[in-house]
Amino acid sequence: MDRLDSDAIDRELATTPGWELAEDAIVKTVTFKDFKEAMAFVNRVAEVAEEHNHHPDIAIRWNKVTLTQSTHVAGGLTEYDFRLARHLNEL
Repeated sequence: MDRLDSDAIDRELATTPGWELAEDAIVKTVTFKDFKEAMAFVNRVAEVAEEHNHHPDIAIRWNKVTLTQSTHVAGGLTEYDFRLARHLNEL
């Protein structure tokens, strides 16, 4: 998959609510009631990521989960990143 240019990234971001551009990645932080809810969310993210064979970087800080998505082999963002982000939004 080819790396997206800045215009394509802007178009994809417009249809991917809650995600922000951070250098060569997109990032979303979700806050939960407690650690247990955060971990349940992370497990759901893992299931979706496995289905797509595309995996975000996940950082957990008690009740906050930060997802960072990019395509490492492409050196930046691709359509796969935004497709997965939109699926993760459904969680």
